[in-house]
Amino acid sequence: MPVQEMVLIALAAFGAGAINVVAGSGTLITFPTLIAFGYPPVVATMSNAVGLTVGSMTGVWGYRRELSGQWSRLKWQIPAVLLGALIGSFLLLHLPEKTFVTVVPVLLILALVLVVVGPKIQAWARRRSEAQGRDADHVPPGRMAALTGGNFLVGIYGGYFTAAQGIMQIAVMGALLPESMQRMNAAKNVLAMITNIVAALAYTIVAFDRVSWTAAGIIATGSFLGGLAGARWGAGCPRRAACGHRRGRPDRPVATALLTGPVSSTGAVDLTGAVDLTGAVDTPRCDLSCE
Repeated sequence: MPVQEMVLIALAAFGAGAINVVAGSGTLITFPTLIAFGYPPVVATMSNAVGLTVGSMTGVWGYRRELSGQWSRLKWQIPAVLLGALIGSFLLLHLPEKTFVTVVPVLLILALVLVVVGPKIQAWARRRSEAQGRDADHVPPGRMAALTGGNFLVGIYGGYFTAAQGIMQIAVMGALLPESMQRMNAAKNVLAMITNIVAALAYTIVAFDRVSWTAAGIIATGSFLGGLAGARWGAGCPRRAACGHRRGRPDRPVATALLTGPVSSTGAVDLTGAVDLTGAVDTPRCDLSCE
């Protein structure tokens, strides 16, 4: 692998690791980067999922304090996400590759839309939590069932194509839980980690030879460092992380994930000048005025 390719993939992985911890959608940096360097779509997805697993673990560690008191809910959500991720991974491994190539444009558009509306979803979830003022430790059975079912569906999506699964999980929790944004983000990191671990294990066991282990190793290293940076930034700037704005503008993931060209029928993506890898993560700032 050329040095330039290694450096660019590492930068993309660092940005993805940081973004996944505080928001989600980091795959929209790493997946297009791998595609741009000629990796087949399924190989890129598998290698990306394996590599980003390490970064998701650092996110859970960084937000561990915010997980206090949430395990009574997570004990139901984790099995649901695990089962969903198994189904999603099975679909990716056993459906024809042309099926994945066909749906990639739709999934990318869906993920990009979620990234664009992600800050609005987070702000809505925060306002809803503040307005309800209910005890998040006592969730009615109906809401718990809906929460578990919603995360099961997100798990299927995440096992098949990981992009923006974190934003989906925030949306599900924000609609059903009177919980703070930071605590929902901590729970999201746990669920995303479970999804990534299940997918990575499935790909490793069933399709070991289809994973680019060089790319996966670079992504693992970059996402580990990015996850540490993201956890320190996000957990240390609660209002800033919850609002999802930097100096009044949407988070940089929106800009870095924009694709200037369509996905062709072969799965190729025209990413010339499309991904701002070097600027994927800015110096942390707390924007306390964000509302």
